[in-house]
Amino acid sequence: MKKCLSIVLIFLFTFSFSQITNISDGESITLRIHYGFLNAGTANLTTQKTVYKGVPHLYVKGTGQTTGAVRAFFKVDDLYESYINMNTELPSFYVRNVKEGSYRQHLETVFNHENNTLVLTDKKTPANGSKVIKSVKGVQDMLSCFYYLRSKSATELRVGTVINMNVWIDDEMFPFQLKVTGTENLKTKFGTINCLKIIPSVKSGRVFKEKEGVTMWVSNDANHIPILLKAELAVGSLKASIDGFKNVKYPLRFTK
Repeated sequence: MKKCLSIVLIFLFTFSFSQITNISDGESITLRIHYGFLNAGTANLTTQKTVYKGVPHLYVKGTGQTTGAVRAFFKVDDLYESYINMNTELPSFYVRNVKEGSYRQHLETVFNHENNTLVLTDKKTPANGSKVIKSVKGVQDMLSCFYYLRSKSATELRVGTVINMNVWIDDEMFPFQLKVTGTENLKTKFGTINCLKIIPSVKSGRVFKEKEGVTMWVSNDANHIPILLKAELAVGSLKASIDGFKNVKYPLRFTK
């Protein structure tokens, strides 16, 4: 259970360059997380338009925490922050500050896209200082990758689309491939909504049972907000479903 919630957040916070135009200032999306039959926790994503180093950015904050009975034996309080350049869709600054049981990590990353490097600082252990790491062109972080995915138009994100990206997680680069495999009508607490079904290819072994152990559904509209995520983990199954939203730019088409 130790890293289950964090892995889900990777895919939640976790998806040609164009501008970010379909995200409202003050948007908020909340998901309910279930581990097996247990109501395990919540995850929340909020956005705020701001200026970072003189350039328009989208500030995204992601939080995740266990609740109820799960929190009694495994306490999680995770915070993720990203400043995303509105014009390039690339992250400029990223924070991962997590508390999971006795595990602690607090890392800050500054991205230098002009020379494909990044500066990683361990805030939990300041004595470790900062280090410069060679990066790759177009690298995303765990939050910015999701807004990169969401910003794509209906013609760019349709059945058959394959998206490749490199995502910076903790202190390591991971290559991901996302495939839009079809559309489905999903029932939610708000009604039924048409969704795009997306399968990311991930490494198997330590966490996931199989290479493609995760499936994600996003609204099949200009919002592309997360509706449902399922993960088959090596220690069980985990599901995250939409539980609340506000200030979404385009109306969501739920039917009863």
